[in-house]
Amino acid sequence: MRRLLIANRGEIAVRIARAAMDLGIDTVAVYSEDDANGLHLRIADEAVPLRGRGVPAYLHIEDVVARAVEANCDALHPGYGFLAENADFAAACVKADITFVGPRPEVLELFGDKGRARAAASAAEVPVLRGTDHATTLEETREFFAALGDGGAMIIKALAGGGGRGARIVTAADHVEQAYERCRSEAERAFGNGGLYVEEMVPRARHIEVQLLGDEAGGLIDFGERECSAQRRHQKV
Repeated sequence: MRRLLIANRGEIAVRIARAAMDLGIDTVAVYSEDDANGLHLRIADEAVPLRGRGVPAYLHIEDVVARAVEANCDALHPGYGFLAENADFAAACVKADITFVGPRPEVLELFGDKGRARAAASAAEVPVLRGTDHATTLEETREFFAALGDGGAMIIKALAGGGGRGARIVTAADHVEQAYERCRSEAERAFGNGGLYVEEMVPRARHIEVQLLGDEAGGLIDFGERECSAQRRHQKV
């Protein structure tokens, strides 16, 4: 890996650029028309513009990959959010002979869809909270909430979600529709996919992650447990 395109913006792009710098890897930042003054552009070795403004610019697979090819990048880091869990994006990088820093397309196709990931966990006899494993309609969402009974609460989440985007807690039946529509709209803007699913909410639970990192040769590193209970807007602090 000699030259890395960072397909993201803001703080996460800065962190990636600094890590690459420590490893002696040249970096290329991308930016939408309204992000021309972003800090990440000054940290990276080079910056190239994307077409369009705002989030949609970072969701255009063909344009992002084309910028990587034109900048002679041999690798691409998606950061989180945006296209980070999009299997088509990873496949487009592979087709362009660019190393996608992340899971293979077939892995993202499964785990990038949270509903399918839930179904796979259930099939492997991994315990999961009550919830749905498909793009869930508003009516199905209402029915699920009603089935939780008195005092029940649920979280509406984006199927293609990450970073706390497209998630809302619902504790009252008359809040379901508004929360659903807000989640759908936010997920569409953030990920280009407005599909949602629902899960039962467990109050005062601990959020513990077990992190693993694997490479192409089959090597696997266990980073152990990570305490993620302290959150702001459904994002780890």
